[in-house]
Amino acid sequence: MLTLKRLFIFLFGFIFMAILVTGWLYYHYHRNISLPVAPYEFSIEPGSNLKQISKQLADEGILPNSWSFILLSRLLGHESSVKAGDYRLSGELNQIALLEYLIKGDVRQNEVRFIEGWTFSQFRETLYEHPNIRNTTVGMSEEDILALIGATEKSAEGLFFPDTYYIVKNSTDIEVLRRAYQTMQNHIQAAWVKRMESLPLESPYEALILASIVEKETGMDSDRAEIAGVFVNRLRIGMRLQTDPTVIYGLGNQFDGNLRKKDLQTDHDYNTYTRAGLPPTPIAMPGLASIYAAVNPATTDSLYFVAKGNGESKFSTNLADHNRAVAKYQRQQRN
Repeated sequence: MLTLKRLFIFLFGFIFMAILVTGWLYYHYHRNISLPVAPYEFSIEPGSNLKQISKQLADEGILPNSWSFILLSRLLGHESSVKAGDYRLSGELNQIALLEYLIKGDVRQNEVRFIEGWTFSQFRETLYEHPNIRNTTVGMSEEDILALIGATEKSAEGLFFPDTYYIVKNSTDIEVLRRAYQTMQNHIQAAWVKRMESLPLESPYEALILASIVEKETGMDSDRAEIAGVFVNRLRIGMRLQTDPTVIYGLGNQFDGNLRKKDLQTDHDYNTYTRAGLPPTPIAMPGLASIYAAVNPATTDSLYFVAKGNGESKFSTNLADHNRAVAKYQRQQRN
């Protein structure tokens, strides 16, 4: 009888303690947490584990302690479910709702945008000026940056795909560069597979160079494929490309907005008036439309084009017609 009595007391005590613990946990996890300020913004870095996240939330005053959030996550089977990102908390919130919020990954979107036709210099400047990107490459050479992202090319120009990239606050510039580089690699390789037969280009990189020229020369989307066709025709017959944007790129900071005759006559690596073939590197970041135009140009007899002044281009098959078009549209622009 004494043994049964002790067993009964033990079971009663155990059940009573279990009820107390359950009640405390229910209260603890359902009571509202106190935000340091409302609304409150914080970031969870990529690669953070549950212990690090819980400690961060406790250190920032969002949670009363770290261990209870770890316990809650493990009890509910969400030890690895919390997503990195930038979060904004407002209003009443308990630990269970907070966990659900972090699992859902309803993050605030930060973005950085790179425009078709930009140079690598403009790309880097945008990275450095972005308030939510940590700059780790300030002072680094192009060669150092390319090595960090695993690129094999010698020049960074044109290697990064122009697009809008969504980022987590405090992402590094190298992370963005690596994403943009890999995106460009994916696009140029996919386009190269679908290229026109007998294209006078020897590699995806040469296609990228041509695409960058097409990007800088195109004022209207409808002309893009025919502009590419003009350059492809010239490459096929060994005619110089004679395109102003390459000369301007080669002039760099010396270009003051006015391209002079002497500029076209001064030889350098990017002067396609004095040198045959493609320049040694891209001259800008081409968009997808220019990439596909470069590998699938329009079938045309045109060898010349001139800007009309309204975004469109006038195409000609011979120099006499081209000269008349140049005189006509230059006169209109002066008037």
